[in-house]
Amino acid sequence: MKPLRKLDYPVDQARRFLEPGPIVLVSTAAHGQRNLMTLGWHMVMGFSPSLLATYIWNENHSFALARDSRQCVINVPGVELLDTVVDIGNCSGREVDKFARFGLDAVPAHDVAAPLVGQCHSSFECRLHDDSQVQADNLFIWEIVRAHVAPRPKLPRTFHYRGDGRFMVSGQEISRRRRFKPDML
Repeated sequence: MKPLRKLDYPVDQARRFLEPGPIVLVSTAAHGQRNLMTLGWHMVMGFSPSLLATYIWNENHSFALARDSRQCVINVPGVELLDTVVDIGNCSGREVDKFARFGLDAVPAHDVAAPLVGQCHSSFECRLHDDSQVQADNLFIWEIVRAHVAPRPKLPRTFHYRGDGRFMVSGQEISRRRRFKPDML
């Protein structure tokens, strides 16, 4: 394969190629309040225990709810919820109950106080595993303590933010499982 010709690119736009995963909805609850926020900045950090990091800006209403409760639910919506997810990100939970406004079902979780989003394909109940970077960097490191996944569709069509109001929808799965060593899967 021939090398690709590359041009200089603005460093502050690099995230458009590096965004790690699908857009998620983070639900939180504390002090008699609940909230739902759209989030794209997350990454898997470990498998056993199952660790996930999220960046939640300290000006977001969800920041204080997540920090104070030390819990959340990470919900993975399918592409059919794209417009709703964008609209959720365009309003503040300080002013509106997003579950009610957008007609989403707040399903009680099993192990945490924050609700699951009934319309999302997958929901992961989380407890704060490491708070050492919350105050300085707005980085929460969560342990997934319970997972809920719809059996169908087996591979939901998730969406990934590319910046400037543009999204990429997950597509065809391509397997290279046979090329991996068993301990590298």
